[in-house]
Amino acid sequence: MCGIVGYIGKRDVAPLLLEGLQRLEYRGYDSAGIALHAGGKTGGLKSAKAKGRVRELESRLPKRFNGTTGIAHTRWATHGAPNDVNAHPHLDADEKVAVVHNGIIDNAADLRTRLTAEGFVFVSDTDTEVLAHLIARSEAGTLEEKVREAVGHIEGTYGIAVLHADFPDRIVVARNGSPVVLGIGEKEMFVSSDVAALVSHTRQVVTLDDGEMATLRADDYRTYTTEGSSTSAQPTTVEWEAESYDMGGHDTYMHKEIHEQADAVDRALRGRIDDRFSTVHLGGLNLDARDARAVRRVKILGCGTSYHAGQIGAQMIEELARIPADAEPASEFRYRNPVVDPDTLYIAVSQSGETYDVLAAVQELKRKGARVLGLVNVVGSAIARETDGGIYVHAGPEVCVVSTKCFTNMVVSFGLLALHLGRTRDLSVADGKRIIEGLRKLPGQIEEILANEAQIEELAKEYAEAKSMMFIGRVRGYPVAREASLKLKEVSYIHAEAYPASELKHGPLALIEPAMPTVAIVPDDELLEKNRAALEEIKARSGRILAVAHQVQEKADHTIVVPKNEDELDAILMGIPLQLFAYYTAKAMGRDIDKPRNLAKSVTVE
Repeated sequence: MCGIVGYIGKRDVAPLLLEGLQRLEYRGYDSAGIALHAGGKTGGLKSAKAKGRVRELESRLPKRFNGTTGIAHTRWATHGAPNDVNAHPHLDADEKVAVVHNGIIDNAADLRTRLTAEGFVFVSDTDTEVLAHLIARSEAGTLEEKVREAVGHIEGTYGIAVLHADFPDRIVVARNGSPVVLGIGEKEMFVSSDVAALVSHTRQVVTLDDGEMATLRADDYRTYTTEGSSTSAQPTTVEWEAESYDMGGHDTYMHKEIHEQADAVDRALRGRIDDRFSTVHLGGLNLDARDARAVRRVKILGCGTSYHAGQIGAQMIEELARIPADAEPASEFRYRNPVVDPDTLYIAVSQSGETYDVLAAVQELKRKGARVLGLVNVVGSAIARETDGGIYVHAGPEVCVVSTKCFTNMVVSFGLLALHLGRTRDLSVADGKRIIEGLRKLPGQIEEILANEAQIEELAKEYAEAKSMMFIGRVRGYPVAREASLKLKEVSYIHAEAYPASELKHGPLALIEPAMPTVAIVPDDELLEKNRAALEEIKARSGRILAVAHQVQEKADHTIVVPKNEDELDAILMGIPLQLFAYYTAKAMGRDIDKPRNLAKSVTVE
């Protein structure tokens, strides 16, 4: 959830690190810091740290802050409040060792007690500082051995980069549960927790596996395990361009990414549709027709937005493939000692492919012999590597902390999977063709919705005065309501709750009053009249209603009309205007839209 960036080469390092931190700020923005080698064997280390955004750090850098090797960090606080002292990098007492760290050290308290008893003095409240002291304490002859010895004491997760004043020609990095990516340049090397910080300099990257370390020098790199055995990690080419991380003329990344959805959906469909057999090609699944027909149940695991996409995906799979399917938060699944059925297909969903709770669930399932597929956005991510196969959603880089285009592409990808599974079973050619035609309509229909942006902006201004809002939907509409509720609370901080419309009379109606608006998902399907009955119940109690529907709803105070697609695919479209609604509500309230308080993009800790 934090961002790491490092460089070793011939260029002045501070500007490079600041640029990298700015690209990673969506991963954490409580504080930031830099440490660098001042040059030569006796130059020592220099560091600068600041609470707040990267711009605060930049304003505090000394005028003479030069070097050609350094590491930097932007933090999302776990241990210790956001302040200058708790900001990374953390140094030992002699300021010979500097460490930046993503993850959580579970046994930090025990290590701190032990080190304090040995005379080490701690200055921060963080778990990371124990690493700096452990490395400094080691009597090993090389930096690699010092780091290996230190991480051998660690229980928990880490992605780390280490500098040492006595070894100015290298950076040593290690990974266990938190991403570390090497960037291969021309007589220069980079390291980061995310390719976003690398693509403006190189597209050749090496992604470390858990239990793997690397030594970076200006002209080469070497990878090996934490036990010391050499590994043969090979570079791959990143498909995303540096321009993909720019705002492209938009005021915020969220606005840009909402408007990229038509193109993103087109990418998700491209090359996958098979008109001849009214199905799709998903070669990365590694699931042939016989395996697909043997599946008796589908269990989808995700967190937050990915969980909501999984709920919609489960509905699609049940409708099109007639396989029992459900979705569950991965964070709950991994702690409840679930029964793992060999006839169940498990699907792990994560934008980053590094979400810790999802990754831990995958690892537990693999230990128990389950077949697990991944549905992720980042090629080469941990979940992509650890699953048996899967689907890349091809949304492109998503920088805003709240997910928009990736959510949409996840749901589209589930539509493709549902069609694939259905056509290997009993879904007819005619129905397969119908769904394909619906999928092909999506990019154009998304453009239609976005063309209605001005109306949605005005509605958002009107509802921005609400202190709390309710979101309702039935069956296909309920996960749309849940995701829309999450978007609003994430980016505007307005309290919002989501309920199945059928549950209103079982308690939530007690909350209805003029000051509590309701957003209702009202698709034009077999449940239309049932949904209209729920609107009647709300209006009878003087509730205000904003409907998202395929036609104007008489009982609603306002209706956002969206284009009609196939019933099974309507959920993909009905959430998009509510992304804009959340965006403009937050804008009306003056919120920091791309970096909501207390949140970070890639959740790589528990």
